[in-house]
Amino acid sequence: MKLSSDSFRDGGVIPSEYAFGKLDADGQVVLSANRNPHLAWRDVPAGTESLALLCIDGDAPQGASYVNGAGCPLPESQPRGDFFHWSLVDIPVGLQAIADGALARGVTARGKPGPDVVLDGLTLRQGVNDYSGWFSADPAMAGDYYGYDGPCPPFNDERLHHYIFRLYALDTPRLELEGRFSCADLLNALHGHIIDEAQLIGTYTLNPALAAQARRSRIKIA
Repeated sequence: MKLSSDSFRDGGVIPSEYAFGKLDADGQVVLSANRNPHLAWRDVPAGTESLALLCIDGDAPQGASYVNGAGCPLPESQPRGDFFHWSLVDIPVGLQAIADGALARGVTARGKPGPDVVLDGLTLRQGVNDYSGWFSADPAMAGDYYGYDGPCPPFNDERLHHYIFRLYALDTPRLELEGRFSCADLLNALHGHIIDEAQLIGTYTLNPALAAQARRSRIKIA
């Protein structure tokens, strides 16, 4: 099974229009267009009953002590873990792509509704992503963030973040997930149902020094 995108190349930089936050002309972090990227897949194996999708940042710092601290870099050696940006289930075998911006456009304060979502006339389900927990103590932003919300790594992070879009071919038409579910819940529900999987990785940074380094290397940031 193969997963690809017209929005960015595998191993390349994710353009800022697919991010939650971006750098403006003055190097300040501002909200971005937050569109879901285009994704397409092929060579789905025989016996597949449905597909499921996750987007995971495996470079997220564990603990908030250094996060976005002005004048205080977040060391690359800081312990890291997963931050989930998207989960989508009940994808029928006949569907072969998700269009750019089809399921997410713009940042919605206090989150987006779910779990049901309609794509190309089909009803699929999305879980809550980890912005739900991140914003839980912020009255202006707290809520359930269903579906896709893109990259917004700490602006002082010395590590380039890698975003894994992973597609699973499953032997069941519907996973045992009811009501509100998280991306971690989806991972648990996948056990014993995976026939095949494919992934696509993009990178992103809001660290002005890393962004400048990328520009010098002629890598597109925005």
